[in-house]
Amino acid sequence: MQMKCKETKPGTVWFQQLLSLIYFEEHRKGTGKLETMDRVPFFKYNCQKVDFGERPSPCLFSTHLSYYLVPSGLKNKKAKIIYVYRNPKDVMCSYFHFAKNVMLKFTSTFEEFMKQFLNRRVLESLWCDHIRGWYEHKSLFNIQFLMYEEMKKDLRGSVLKICKFLGKEVSEEDMDAVVRQVTFENMKYDPLANYDNIITTEYGMNVKGHFLRKGTIGDWKNHMTVEQNERFDKIFQREMKDFPLKFIWDVNED
Repeated sequence: MQMKCKETKPGTVWFQQLLSLIYFEEHRKGTGKLETMDRVPFFKYNCQKVDFGERPSPCLFSTHLSYYLVPSGLKNKKAKIIYVYRNPKDVMCSYFHFAKNVMLKFTSTFEEFMKQFLNRRVLESLWCDHIRGWYEHKSLFNIQFLMYEEMKKDLRGSVLKICKFLGKEVSEEDMDAVVRQVTFENMKYDPLANYDNIITTEYGMNVKGHFLRKGTIGDWKNHMTVEQNERFDKIFQREMKDFPLKFIWDVNED
């Protein structure tokens, strides 16, 4: 079984598409009709009441769950887990637009959303706790950490790294197809991958946004004032002091 585990809004839909393209030829060649949500379903959102124990191989799942909430069987290390993480400023900005324009559950300002995010009062916004928990307990799992920004900067190299970790051999031709179709621009217009049908069903016709908005690095600079950025940095340094994983905050940063 393979599973990807992520904090909220680091590119979940992107990674569902990536795994679907790697593992399913019919998805890669455009002959299949299953949406990525069904190919790589969430543990906790079993909307169709499927018996996950009866799923055929490969068993692929997504989750935003903290390390202590996932099935205990994952600790036998037979399952492979890929934890995708993104710089928290862009996570927060992406989540703000999602809550305001897709979920339609937030009507206040970005400043108010930032306060709630930093005070752990936004649904699934325990960002520091989530990534720290998984990293500090990584020895319990067969897990690889992958940076969202690394995928944006070197998509092909990242896909090769993922395939190596999963033990999945992909031909050069199929690799070209995966990399081409998993780009943000192509996904945005793919009805099997862009979640537009799902958000209409879940949130109605009044939705003003899309699951796939920008997918860029450093969009936080278009939202945060100098004061907000300094306040965020102060809290980040306090909460994530001595945390070993690297973060990229700007598209021009190595």
